[in-house]
Amino acid sequence: MLVLDPEELQKIGDCIKENLIKAANVSGVLLIDMGGNVIVDAGFKDNNIDVASLAALSAANFAAMAEIARLIGETEFSLLFHKGKQENIYFTKAGRSFILVTVFGNDISLGLMRLKVSHVKEEIEKEIASGRLKEVF
Repeated sequence: MLVLDPEELQKIGDCIKENLIKAANVSGVLLIDMGGNVIVDAGFKDNNIDVASLAALSAANFAAMAEIARLIGETEFSLLFHKGKQENIYFTKAGRSFILVTVFGNDISLGLMRLKVSHVKEEIEKEIASGRLKEVF
């Protein structure tokens, strides 16, 4: 379970919009929990993407890769990247309970995307560390 207050949710949403949607011109970003529940949805409004399905499949993909990591002796893979012909998708874990899912075109370099996503991830983790964003198990 996740406990969020509206101000913190707005702050995280603004950080995502400012650093990824505006600055990096990505197609869309989701902040989801490990169960695939959408916490923040930014940028997908014009893309005709089924956000709920994307969130559920992203969480399942991350869980499958966690099991693969375990099988080969890793504790986890903290980020995943899939490259397509036109769109790419970058997943990264934020805290213990969240996944940032970023969809972006081939006109954006993976290096830039990693830099921008790491900034957003740090902000989310600061909110968790401060106690303003609570991960409840």
